[in-house]
Amino acid sequence: MTGQAPRKKAPPRGLLLTLARDVRGNTLAMMAMFLIPLTGLVGSAVDMSRLYVVKTRLQQACDAGALAGRKGMTDSNNTTLDADAVAQAQAFFANNFKKDTASPATAGYLGTTKVGFTPSKTADNQVEAKATATVPMTVSKILGTSSVTLNVTCEARYDVADTDVMFVLDTTGSMACLASQTSGCSPTVKTYTRPDGTTGYYAQEVSGSKLSGVRTAVLNFYDTVAASADPSTHIRYGFVTYTSTVNAGFAVAAVSPTDPTVNISGFPLYLVNNWSYDTRRWNGDMYQANATASSATNVKAADCFVTTWRVPATGYTTNAQATQYTRTYSTANGGTCTLTTQPLKPRWIYDYSKLDVGNFVMGQTVPDPTKFTGATSRWQGCLEERTTTPGVTSFDQDNLPGDLDPDLIPNSDPATKWRPMWPDVVYYRGTASQLDSASNSNINNNWSGTGSNSANPYGDSASTTTLGTWTALTMYGNIASGYVSCGKPVQRLDTLTRSQVSNYVNASDFVPQGGTYHDTGMIWGTRMISPNGIFADDTSTWPGRNPPNRYIVFMTDGDMSPNDDLYGMYGIESYRKQVAAGNSANLTTYTNYHNQRFLAECTAAKARNIKVFVIGFGQTLTPQLTACASEGQAYYASDNKSLDAAFQTIAKQVAMLRVSK
Repeated sequence: MTGQAPRKKAPPRGLLLTLARDVRGNTLAMMAMFLIPLTGLVGSAVDMSRLYVVKTRLQQACDAGALAGRKGMTDSNNTTLDADAVAQAQAFFANNFKKDTASPATAGYLGTTKVGFTPSKTADNQVEAKATATVPMTVSKILGTSSVTLNVTCEARYDVADTDVMFVLDTTGSMACLASQTSGCSPTVKTYTRPDGTTGYYAQEVSGSKLSGVRTAVLNFYDTVAASADPSTHIRYGFVTYTSTVNAGFAVAAVSPTDPTVNISGFPLYLVNNWSYDTRRWNGDMYQANATASSATNVKAADCFVTTWRVPATGYTTNAQATQYTRTYSTANGGTCTLTTQPLKPRWIYDYSKLDVGNFVMGQTVPDPTKFTGATSRWQGCLEERTTTPGVTSFDQDNLPGDLDPDLIPNSDPATKWRPMWPDVVYYRGTASQLDSASNSNINNNWSGTGSNSANPYGDSASTTTLGTWTALTMYGNIASGYVSCGKPVQRLDTLTRSQVSNYVNASDFVPQGGTYHDTGMIWGTRMISPNGIFADDTSTWPGRNPPNRYIVFMTDGDMSPNDDLYGMYGIESYRKQVAAGNSANLTTYTNYHNQRFLAECTAAKARNIKVFVIGFGQTLTPQLTACASEGQAYYASDNKSLDAAFQTIAKQVAMLRVSK
């Protein structure tokens, strides 16, 4: 039978050949061979992370030390950093690069060694520093790296971005007193010569007055900011001094285009060329006193001309005097010629009358139309507000009335324009008690003097009593009591030198006088620093730079204290009703209306990214003052020293300390 042949047996394998062909367990062997390089790589990643953490903390500590050193640095001409600044820098560095308590006593943060920090002064009076630390390696030692030395540098500086600062300063009569004199200070009112040669009035300051503290604080503010600026920084300053009005007229005229409808070359469009005032108009003659007569007898009719004449023929002498002469003839006593002499005074109509103010606004000296004394007037620059919306205590920031809108550009409508204050031609139409009587016909209606005999007819009183009967606002008593005032002209934003700032706050017309109206100051301060509106060019962005930071520093020493008998930015309020509507307003109501206008303008400023600082100087911070300020920026100063400290605190916020490298 056939079948398969039997297999042959395989020859036996050798031990080495068997092992060579057996792959079981190879992975373990390979892992054993790669374990050392893998351990090095993982260790390097761990050590690199550690290096990153240490370097970050070292940089932070360096920055903190440099900042502390710059803040504590004493300005000097020395090229080396003063010892106090070095100590401050070292302390802040050490506090931010603390030793690891789990490490040996000699080790630093995360076991670092050879930690060093060296602050120094730069050529431009800033602080730079170098910090170093050696970081010991752990697993990386396997690869031969035992430690790595880290080095960082840093620089800190006081520096400011382009900045605009508008000082809004209360210069009312109480600023002549000490901060400690909350009552009992009655400064003497004196005259001075204004820069234009006219006569002004001021409350005489006591030694160490609040206003003297303002002068010092403003200059120290300037120095602090200037010391922090680098050569490329642009800093502009402006000033608004306020009482019941603001002297901004010539600043408005300077930025105004020419009004082509007014027949005066260069007349500013933003100001009216005629305006109505509570004034008086001449309306013929009235008798001053009883007539006197002298007679001659035995006179022929032909020698006694029956006639009446006056001297001066028209008008009055410079003493507002005139005389009427009358000759009459009778046949008695053989013919009698009688000469009657009758002293005359002008007969005035007191009302709200329109006057031409074109030449007055142009700064010319003009005749006073309300007097026969040869008196002249020259505008000082204080303004009456453009048309208001009276009786309002809640304002829509998206639809502010024209007088509160800091960006409204005047146009041909007189309601949008400002009007010159003219106190020389403004007259009260009654006594103080009559002014307080809202129904008094002498106030609310036209009134004219009678033709009866009077030794002192209405309107020509020589009395200096405040609110004297039918007196002009320029009577000394009205001025002395602050019923009319006109302070120093505003300073538009400009890159002022220290000398220019000093000249402004030390000028002869930087003086205390008048009453406290916070709304007038804030309205004009906001107008003058707003990035829009008529002064937009003053606060425009410098070419190639970011928009400037904008600040208002508002300082006052008193509560809002309007008076409806005062002539200020809103005329005589008891007549004009520009703020409180109707005849029922009292001083409490007036105060509320003015406070709401003040707060509306503070809000308008902050809405335009203007930071508002408020300082109550010897004056408790009222809810209105606190609300006006940007968050956390309301300060109280009890005396001149603390006023300076408040200004310094604000200046250091303006000149922000920062890390530059």
